Amino acid sequence: MPNYRNCAGIVVFNDEGKVLMCARADMGGLNWQFPQGGINFKESITEAALRELTEETSIKSATVLLACEDPIYYVYPRRIHKALSKIGRGYVGQKMFWVLVHFYGDDSEINFDMPNPEFKAYEWVDVTRAYKRIVSFKRSPYRFACKLFEPYIEAYLNRDKCLVFNEEDIDLNADNEEQSALPNEA
Repeated sequence: MPNYRNCAGIVVFNDEGKVLMCARADMGGLNWQFPQGGINFKESITEAALRELTEETSIKSATVLLACEDPIYYVYPRRIHKALSKIGRGYVGQKMFWVLVHFYGDDSEINFDMPNPEFKAYEWVDVTRAYKRIVSFKRSPYRFACKLFEPYIEAYLNRDKCLVFNEEDIDLNADNEEQSALPNEA
């Protein structure tokens, strides 16, 4: 049976609904991806996601909104698998567990100035275009995550427009402290 690395993939979005793309520090040019990293033994998907997010970007002002517990797999290209095998990591690919995170901090919190940085640059991009920037062998799981989380991002950003009840159901002039916000049953 193939050996896949358990990995938390983190789709981070800001108050403008843009998602965080980071350029890998270990490659020339700008090779974009979402923050992601291995899930340690006895660590939950969300614990791993928040830990990796902080380790890779310094972000702490984040709230997990959703974790997809059904993994999406991808296989490494032969050259990457071969290189990883030489250093004792014989995984054929990754088993991605996607997590949606809202970043409520300021961009000044994002910092790659650390020993052995994972990333060297970042951009906020539209979720509908993010997966198109990913290296081809990871594109399918990234596309899945973007399409899965897009409506949740929109719903979260528009949450203040959601009505829980109608104003007509409440007597705003009532002096009775025990009045319920629910309509009276006839």
